[in-house]
Amino acid sequence: MAALWAVRAVAAAAFSAVVCAGLILLLRPVLARYALARPNARSSHREPTPQGGGIAVIVATIAAAYLSAFSLGAADAAPPASVVAAVVLMACIGAVDDIRTISVGRRLLLQAAAVSAVIYALPDDLRVVAGSPWWLERALLFVGGLWFVNLVNFMDGIDWMTVAEVLPMAAALVVAGCLGALPFAAVIVALALGGAMIGFAYFNRPVAKLFLGDVGSLPIGLLLGWLLALLAGNGHLAAALLLPLYYLADATITLFRRLLGGEDIRQAHRAHFYQLATERGWSVTAIVSRVFLVNVGLGVLALATILLPGPASGVAALVAGALTVGWLLAAFSKGKK
Repeated sequence: MAALWAVRAVAAAAFSAVVCAGLILLLRPVLARYALARPNARSSHREPTPQGGGIAVIVATIAAAYLSAFSLGAADAAPPASVVAAVVLMACIGAVDDIRTISVGRRLLLQAAAVSAVIYALPDDLRVVAGSPWWLERALLFVGGLWFVNLVNFMDGIDWMTVAEVLPMAAALVVAGCLGALPFAAVIVALALGGAMIGFAYFNRPVAKLFLGDVGSLPIGLLLGWLLALLAGNGHLAAALLLPLYYLADATITLFRRLLGGEDIRQAHRAHFYQLATERGWSVTAIVSRVFLVNVGLGVLALATILLPGPASGVAALVAGALTVGWLLAAFSKGKK
């Protein structure tokens, strides 16, 4: 039975990758005509490049998740309808913003609606911290979800960066699900998302011929946030913090650094640690390969806290993860010797 499940899991990821790559081939001429990303203050590219590859990633992820659930005879393991609706809404927000800019207030309002729908889909008895007020926990999940969606978008600034983040995280989430830390529906979504990112990776390799666009980064952030909330609510808060720790650290530290510097945080910038590294001599490949390896390490630490539950192992893993991420951020800040 385990071998059969493994074969079907690989098939689901492969199906998602093929669907994503096929859709990209069909869509790329249209995207090149109507959705060019032109260089701006935040860009790392110098030539206008088609964006919108996230359309293929999200369609492939949803299609593979539903097909896998029904092929396994487990219709109840399909992703919740409210989560899928929220992901589609977030993709639509991103698609419009890719073509013409949406005001910050309107964008945040629509994103808040999508995040609220995902939180509504969480089990009523899901608790991240036992004994904390239910309303306070849900409010914090809402704020955290809104920030996480946007930081994934902020961090999607160079070729393969989101691939280097999502693939190790998705793989770790699948293993976590096999260890009983996630429901089956979440495992299927992680498999489908990981497969779709593999299909996208070929087109986004340095120098990229296609970008995700907000149509991809925003809903990917929402899906990952949902998976991490489920992981934390199943008693694995340390693992849920470790998996996205590099993204959390880079984006959050950058935000506070800009606020303290009196900058307008609504303006495009190149102040993230990985962006500073590109300006200080690091190649894109060198940056994303290190981010990928650090994320693999964070995934191993996260799984260790699931295999060895308890406060001591959680704290030790978080300290080790923080030191690893801190080392990488410091290396990016100093530049290449």
